[in-house]
Amino acid sequence: MKLSTRTRYGIRAILELAENSGTTPLQIKVIAKRQDISVKYLEQLMAMLKSAGLVKSVRGSKGGYLLAKTPNQIKLSDCFKALEGPVITAECLEDESYCQRTADCVARQLWAEVQNAIMSVLDSMTLQDLVDRAKSGKKLFYQI
Repeated sequence: MKLSTRTRYGIRAILELAENSGTTPLQIKVIAKRQDISVKYLEQLMAMLKSAGLVKSVRGSKGGYLLAKTPNQIKLSDCFKALEGPVITAECLEDESYCQRTADCVARQLWAEVQNAIMSVLDSMTLQDLVDRAKSGKKLFYQI
């Protein structure tokens, strides 16, 4: 499974807001420059995050974007769903009629476990958790 550019860039953008949380709004061109994302593409991502209620926009010369909630209230699963949609590792998990083997398929059980593990990780972490990791210098992933 590979995450889309939309999700990777969207998470980076909302993390930028989380690191700036509680201060003044960040202009889209500032976020775009810091995260090396085109302004036009970032506008689309921010619209998705805004319609999900995760960010809000402020108009005016000192306007920009802010988080709609505190970073510890926004789960990564919320961000993921807003940008990517639901986590679905196999078609048969979304639609049982997709395959006639659904009832006794061991592979389907495996894909369900993988899907649940992904959602468990995304549900257990907030934007604040990632901000704290960034500040402490802890790595998010460890190589085996």
